[in-house]
Amino acid sequence: MFIRYLALVFGCLALGELAVALTPIPLPSSIIGMLLLTLFLRLRWVKLHHIKGLSDLLISNLGLFFIPPSIAIMDYLDIIKANFWGIMGVIVISTVLVIVSTGHVYQLFRKRMEFNIKPFNKKHHQK
Repeated sequence: MFIRYLALVFGCLALGELAVALTPIPLPSSIIGMLLLTLFLRLRWVKLHHIKGLSDLLISNLGLFFIPPSIAIMDYLDIIKANFWGIMGVIVISTVLVIVSTGHVYQLFRKRMEFNIKPFNKKHHQK
């Protein structure tokens, strides 16, 4: 069963690769694959319990996925040293922008949800 669920996840990744190869979509195939898997879950073509065990396993071993990129970064230490302050500036600025924009989007959605949840006014309801 576990291999079937792994094939399902990798099948979505393969569909993402195919979509990138056949169309001019400017997104990574892994993102498209995740979006397709999310779509299949929302359409209930794939049941959540089918991939829950696999996703729990992948998340519990998430640290292992950072080892290859971390080792690859070591090949570029001289470039990183030369551009250290520029890289740090970009990291700080982009982090602040993400936090601020996330906060504003959250507030916008929260206001819209509060507006939609409010009960009808009795004056308007009696007409």
